[in-house]
Amino acid sequence: MPTVVLMDVSLSMTRPVSLEGSEEFQRKNLAVHGLTMLFEHMAANYRLEFTALVAFSSLWELSVPFTRDYNALQEALSNLEDYDKTCIEAALNGVSNIVQQEWGSACPCQVVLVTDGSLGIGKGSLRHSLQTLKHRGDDKKFPLPFPFPAKMFILCVANAEELQSTDAMNNLEELLRINGGDGQIFTMEGPLCLKSVQGMFGRLIDQAYSPFHAVLHCGNLSSDVQVFPRPEPVVVDEEVEPMPRTVSTDLEIMGFIEIGDIASPPVISRHLVLPIAVSKEVDEVGTGTTDEPEEEASASQMAGKSPNFCVLLHGSLKVEGMVALVQLGSDWFGMLYSQADSKKKSNLMMSIFDPGPEPLPWLGKISQLGPISEAAENPYGEDDSKSPFPVQPQIKRSYAQNVTVWIKASGLQTDVQKILRNARKLPEKTQTFYKELNRLRKAALAFGFWELLKGVAELLERECTLLPDSAHPDAAFQLSHAAQQLKLASTGDCQYSAFGHNIVPMHTDFSS
Repeated sequence: MPTVVLMDVSLSMTRPVSLEGSEEFQRKNLAVHGLTMLFEHMAANYRLEFTALVAFSSLWELSVPFTRDYNALQEALSNLEDYDKTCIEAALNGVSNIVQQEWGSACPCQVVLVTDGSLGIGKGSLRHSLQTLKHRGDDKKFPLPFPFPAKMFILCVANAEELQSTDAMNNLEELLRINGGDGQIFTMEGPLCLKSVQGMFGRLIDQAYSPFHAVLHCGNLSSDVQVFPRPEPVVVDEEVEPMPRTVSTDLEIMGFIEIGDIASPPVISRHLVLPIAVSKEVDEVGTGTTDEPEEEASASQMAGKSPNFCVLLHGSLKVEGMVALVQLGSDWFGMLYSQADSKKKSNLMMSIFDPGPEPLPWLGKISQLGPISEAAENPYGEDDSKSPFPVQPQIKRSYAQNVTVWIKASGLQTDVQKILRNARKLPEKTQTFYKELNRLRKAALAFGFWELLKGVAELLERECTLLPDSAHPDAAFQLSHAAQQLKLASTGDCQYSAFGHNIVPMHTDFSS
């Protein structure tokens, strides 16, 4: 989950802060101190995540593009210059542009806005931006909500009392609400000093950047692992009293299955699984490595020479083309698999399924899966020519039937034209005409589309009046009969609009 740090470099950030001692501090110095603390933490615990630094005042500038080099980020912090007034809207537009250009609109991102709570003055200020939200055209839309999943954390180099004395706190809370409410506002507790800013950034780290340590078990083998980004709690809406469910710190591998059988399952989120201790020889295999040699070397130096089950698992899954089903909690599962970043590098990834005993319908209940050795015969066949999946349900699902769906107007027009074409070929196409007519009738009744039935009835009556003199007399009778039945169904009378009822051809005898 990449991070964009928005650093306010407006003039209000240069306001002095009274600290004990002769050295003079500005609010900007406190912000730089807090961000340095954050970058040092990420360099030690989130070294595989990408971070970008954006400086803004009335305009915005990408100081450091997305990188894993936290030394470059800290160096850029120390070289930030001071500019003019604050314009948060322009900065948010900049975030939207650089994230979409680098990651697209599907990758979740974290935005860390560091400011002093000053909202700017006049046009371009946050007050003005929020007041004009409802009076904007499509060409000047407010950048929030972001076009990609995003959490926003606002860190104010000010205490809550200072923000509440103005409308700053209300406007910043409105900013979070517009973005979907996913995020938090942090303020300094107590006087403005280094200790207070450390406490504020410490709370941000605990909230969003605390590492997730777990133990991966497989039979008698186990390995300490770290999961990136930290799995978020999940709330199941179907429950009577929904409670957030969290991923357990004990991850139990239940078994292994071929990639072809797992296909492309729906998942809640994807995470990188990194072994906490890897050796130099093992690190070169590619588990949890990056495309930066300096970082590989540092990871190798941190680790010892002990074997690691996590690396063995990754190599096995990669070679055999399989995935491991892992239990994340009670009736909650996911899968571990190898994903290649490039031709030479690959990572051990974990995808989290929806909570429940049957997250993938074609596999059935995961708790009922078992090893091949316990089956009476190999379900894959002797030459892997067959597969036991997908599991066929005992009851045929309703969505497996042929149903009529009108997503676009062209689909409805095609069905009506098909009925009219068959109507012009009566009586030769009598059976096909009534088959298509009943299909449209059932769909219209299912959708409550009474006007359609009445409209088609009028079309059939019109076709009846346009029949040529050479037409078979049965055609006029069938068209009039079908039109009358559709009109009766359009009234909603249960006697004629029963869903299971079919319009049958009118019985006529022209044999003589």
